[in-house]
Amino acid sequence: MTRYLDLSSELARAIVAGELTPGTELPSVRDHATAKATTAATASRAYRHLAQHGVILLAPRRRARVSPGAPAAARRMLGGVSVFRLAGSDDPAMSLLLRHLGERVSVVPSRGSLAGLVAVASNLADGATAHLRHHTGVYNAPFARAVLRGRDPVVVRLWRREQGLLLPPGNPRGIADLREVRGLRFAKRSPGTGTRALLDHALTAAGLEPDQVSGPEFGSHLEVALAVAVGAADAGLAVRAAASDLDLHFLPVAWEDYDLVLPAEALDAAAPILDAVHDPAVHAALTALGGYDLSETGAIDHLAGAREIRL
Repeated sequence: MTRYLDLSSELARAIVAGELTPGTELPSVRDHATAKATTAATASRAYRHLAQHGVILLAPRRRARVSPGAPAAARRMLGGVSVFRLAGSDDPAMSLLLRHLGERVSVVPSRGSLAGLVAVASNLADGATAHLRHHTGVYNAPFARAVLRGRDPVVVRLWRREQGLLLPPGNPRGIADLREVRGLRFAKRSPGTGTRALLDHALTAAGLEPDQVSGPEFGSHLEVALAVAVGAADAGLAVRAAASDLDLHFLPVAWEDYDLVLPAEALDAAAPILDAVHDPAVHAALTALGGYDLSETGAIDHLAGAREIRL
């Protein structure tokens, strides 16, 4: 066995045995190499191998740490089964899909589409879900080319989804247009998320400055829906599925592309995700959520060599 595999397997076994727990910092590459009487290059390769399997997290200018899902990831690595590390956008359909996939996918914490792409660029994730609208109207591809420059970026279509205004049941204020939300407490997603970018674009198109609409920020579509449902906000922007879950009034705003973005080298590793989407039972469950169109699921667009679009 190659020496770097020996080192990575040794650390994986320590994690499975509970000797190293999630969040534990590992020695620096140089210190680990010295302790194991090997080269820094070998120790670095061992760490990268562990990171590729979701066992540890690597970040610039920080020590490697044992990942939150490390015990399961380590067991799968030792058994010869890889774990796909997924970052990116929040989505009720993706949450359902992840429950079906179980330990085959490890979720890398990230706040939104753009942060997910940065995680992929930093080798903290293998792929990211995204729904970023470029000013040209094109979704995801321009951002994939910019953030994953030199990595042969690929966009895989997962589904289209419908976003709209979430309003209290019965729409007591009689709101019929986005222009009427000025002055209301508006539940927003965080900057850098695709939904926040969509909101800012829609407000501008409606003749409003984004900063004219204010309110609390939330980390997920469900949280936006809950804020409206309990009266903590008068309105919000989220997917139709979130409105349906809480019987909220839904006013359509836009359909958008929700894609998986990854370097071409990770495409084979993403196969379990695409296989799951095409499973008839899963496909039916996703469609039943409402506001999802899976007619183009699985379409792949290789972006290397495509025309650059300025961000």
